[in-house]
Amino acid sequence: MKHFTATVLARGKKTEHRLYAESKKEAHYMAKVKFPGILVKLEETSPPLEEQIAQIKNNLFKGAKKKKLKPDAQIAAIRQLAVMTNAGISVHDALSDLAEATDDVPLKEILTKCGDDINAGSSRYKAMDNFRDQLGGLTLAMIDLGEKTGNMAEALYNLAEMLEEIRANMVKFKKAMAYPRNVMIAMAVAFSILLTFVVPKFEMIFSKFKAGLPLPTVILQFLSKALVNYGLYILAAIAILYIVIKYLIENNEEFRYKVHQLLLRTYLIKGIVLYSTLSRFTLVFSELVRSGIPIAEALETAINMTDNLPLKAKLSAISNSVEKGNTLHDALEETGLFENMIVQMIKAGENSGALDAMLQKVTEYYKMKFDAIIDGLQEAIEPIMLFVIGAMVLLLALGIFLPMWSLGEAALG
Repeated sequence: MKHFTATVLARGKKTEHRLYAESKKEAHYMAKVKFPGILVKLEETSPPLEEQIAQIKNNLFKGAKKKKLKPDAQIAAIRQLAVMTNAGISVHDALSDLAEATDDVPLKEILTKCGDDINAGSSRYKAMDNFRDQLGGLTLAMIDLGEKTGNMAEALYNLAEMLEEIRANMVKFKKAMAYPRNVMIAMAVAFSILLTFVVPKFEMIFSKFKAGLPLPTVILQFLSKALVNYGLYILAAIAILYIVIKYLIENNEEFRYKVHQLLLRTYLIKGIVLYSTLSRFTLVFSELVRSGIPIAEALETAINMTDNLPLKAKLSAISNSVEKGNTLHDALEETGLFENMIVQMIKAGENSGALDAMLQKVTEYYKMKFDAIIDGLQEAIEPIMLFVIGAMVLLLALGIFLPMWSLGEAALG
């Protein structure tokens, strides 16, 4: 939302009014409606400092205020809702029963509010759109699909299957990362304890040397002093840096784009991001096409599910190309994201009229690629992990033992 200042002439006096709007045209209309008198001037301005601070606070803590739904609870609720819908139970009654049955407090609140809104006359999509951040774009897309096709039960069944697939991928990724993460945390804690308590004891001995200390020992001394004297400041700086980066990622699209671009160039991470994105994109797209949704509309919905901005921009080019009349396989080929084999499969599906079946095979292919990366993730990380651990141990060993060897030689000499 942009901030505008409107200068209004009323009863011979000029007064300034502040308002927020998406565009100058909207601000002009709002000023005409809200403020009686003659609109003299309307210009985009910076909001007052206190409002900027309040907005920053709101953006920093809005994620904490919105409680996230547990994936298992959400999937279970959607499956039950599909069964109730298929049995002919009214939406309001189904949502009320689910709200009473669930132990997940955020889900209970969402179900209750959606049930009340639907009972008041809202559509299911409109009622749930108020909770887009918690429910997710895929849930909203499938609810919209169910309303458009008139088969809400099938849409909910398919939604539950897709959410289950996405959750399974996330669980796989977390399991693959658990061992390397725990090992590195343990090594970092052990290294910090050595620097804090052990190295200072040796430093007292080394200080008696008049000769210069070797480089590994100097590095250890520097790290030890930094951790002992400024440890809390370093932790505070890391915490502040994390908060700032998180804030910029959530609120600055240009910064978020650069971070996403960096991820696509990072070893190991680039494959995970690419294939997880393509797997989700083809999964949603194939399901929508199979349900009879037009290709252009299905593309738009599937693209909106994409989180990585550079990939989203490339996938958006597919939708633009199809809307101009190009074939789907040509549009996919132009992005450079899809292998020639995939393009040929889509081409064969278009020519034979079996696009939905071919898209299903493409979805299975990208799922297989993503699973292969996740399954081999631990093996790929182990060399990096061993190198880091080896470097830390070598630094400690050389930093402590080299001066001691010098001491022994000096004593013998």
